Amino acid sequence: MLSTRAPAIGIDFGTSNSAAACVGPDGRARALLLEGPASALPTAIFFNSEDRSTHFGREAMGLYLASTEGRLMRSLKSILGSALMQEPTEVDNRLVSFEDIISLFLSEIGERACRQLGTRPGRVVLGRPIRFVDDDEKRDSQAEDSLRRAASNAGLGEVSFQYEPIAAAFDFERRVSRESLVLIVDIGGGTSDFTVVRLGPDRVDNPDRADDVLATTGVHIGGTDYDQRLSLACAMPQLGFRHHGPQGREVPSRTFFDLSTWHLINWLQTPKSIRQVQDLRGSYLDTRLHDRLMNVLVNREGHRIASEVEAAKIRSSGGDAEVAIDLSCAERGLQAVLTGAGLAEHLQALLGRVVDCARECVERAGLRPTALDAIYLTGGSSALQPFQQALREAFPGVELVEGDLFGGVAAGLAYAAAGTRIADPA
Repeated sequence: MLSTRAPAIGIDFGTSNSAAACVGPDGRARALLLEGPASALPTAIFFNSEDRSTHFGREAMGLYLASTEGRLMRSLKSILGSALMQEPTEVDNRLVSFEDIISLFLSEIGERACRQLGTRPGRVVLGRPIRFVDDDEKRDSQAEDSLRRAASNAGLGEVSFQYEPIAAAFDFERRVSRESLVLIVDIGGGTSDFTVVRLGPDRVDNPDRADDVLATTGVHIGGTDYDQRLSLACAMPQLGFRHHGPQGREVPSRTFFDLSTWHLINWLQTPKSIRQVQDLRGSYLDTRLHDRLMNVLVNREGHRIASEVEAAKIRSSGGDAEVAIDLSCAERGLQAVLTGAGLAEHLQALLGRVVDCARECVERAGLRPTALDAIYLTGGSSALQPFQQALREAFPGVELVEGDLFGGVAAGLAYAAAGTRIADPA
């Protein structure tokens, strides 16, 4: 039986990274260290087939990239609300549900929190995007229900939810010195969420903040979508994407889209999928490209390429120098390149849709863009320079404040768990 003194924590279960926090005796949120000295834990699980062990975060990625036999799973949050949630998947020669795998990951976060707090959490507030699924209320509700069951089965105590950008507002409010109208921008791995909220030092301790939330919007575009677009533009052509075969027809593209999508890579590594791709050889005029693709699939190097693309995205964001994308796992010495200008060009359409969603949020709040006092950025992909430049153009003269990109939402969720309330998700 849980103690009545069991702590309450906030958990930001993210597509790419997860974090947790609690409020200390001084009333300030503090991050929980989830992997060594790091508070951000990559949302990754590796099932080691060699010794039937399970690993998480950076350790999971490291074992996979070291070619340890097993199965890596990333971007688990992207599966919520999708048809894949209803399908069992094979892990260590047994079928398990994705909901159970998410529960396993959340349970590990709970265990790591317990080691720091001295007891299991008695209550958790989980972050959720404005939309798990765009334009489908039923599937969006199913996604939240699945996450709630996973958290309950993980032994995290009483489970409730808060919108992630509103949680980020909780965190930012501790830093403002006067009443302000702020657009909260949370660009995660799978979604982009926005909230216009009235913040101020005199409002922090109000128990009900529903009237201070002026508008919320969200779109199902995030960092993993940027990774996919860059992979298709830079890496996949080296494996045959957009290549024309002997009859002048393009090689079927489905494999390349799946190979560029974090949570679908595993499905290409089954014997059936590999046979299907092997059968495409006749669709290639340059069979060397097919050899590269087969090397990637047979040797299970899909996640390695995705990691290389993600790293190149981050490195190229701050300048225009060429950044190499290592594809030597496909063919010795093979690489692609990405520049800052190329990054902006490849992502222009996606970034445009995200900024349009931000504009819509401000319009719903009944405000002109210049009426904002600040734009607060959180979430790893909010650091991309092409995105920040697009925001500056959409909201001229409004200050951009870069917050704790990986811990701000978790801190806000901790404040919510401690008892402060803004607006519960409808």
